[in-house]
Amino acid sequence: MVSILTGELKFPSVSETSPEGLLAIGGDLSVERLLLAYRNGIFPWFDDDDPILWWSPDPRFVLFPERLKVSKSMKQVLRNTDFVVTVNKAFREVITSCSKIKRHGQPSSWITQDMITGYMALHELGYAKSVEVWLNGELAGGLYGVDLGNGVFCGESMFTNVSNASKAGFITFIQNTNYKLIDCQVYTNHLESLGAEDMTREEFLKYLTGDE
Repeated sequence: MVSILTGELKFPSVSETSPEGLLAIGGDLSVERLLLAYRNGIFPWFDDDDPILWWSPDPRFVLFPERLKVSKSMKQVLRNTDFVVTVNKAFREVITSCSKIKRHGQPSSWITQDMITGYMALHELGYAKSVEVWLNGELAGGLYGVDLGNGVFCGESMFTNVSNASKAGFITFIQNTNYKLIDCQVYTNHLESLGAEDMTREEFLKYLTGDE
């Protein structure tokens, strides 16, 4: 049975998730609750018309940086396109752009205004990061996620206005950081093509706590 959260800063055990990975409903998007969620392998994901939904899927979709796959065509893009990749230069613009991307099968964005406010607060405290991809001085793509300082980067969303821009940013970011694991949350063909794979939730939680 999925739990209904109250004002108490607490989540049920992730062992109580539904088969789809849904753990709880309700609560808020305060910095304190978001940090508690991420530290326990939980993340919010819901449509604009839904209550806040909290997830902890099993298996978890993850990417080991050393197993990153870069295709020959993408290597050419990285060599021949004048993309400039930065970190934390335009967080609000990145998360806002992610919220505006039309996604197949999703009638509305799950990145609501409340989500933007919550993650902006995380960013101001140093927990949320953005990766920007620029072309000719214009924002061509980017991504954002959460970094708790435990060696795991929890990717949240990406967008692109120019072909391959977000992929270039993702690859460049991974190749130039020292994360031990990238949390991709749930399966996508795109991330699988880059080397992402399934991991049991139990094993993923060990990475979060440093017990791997």
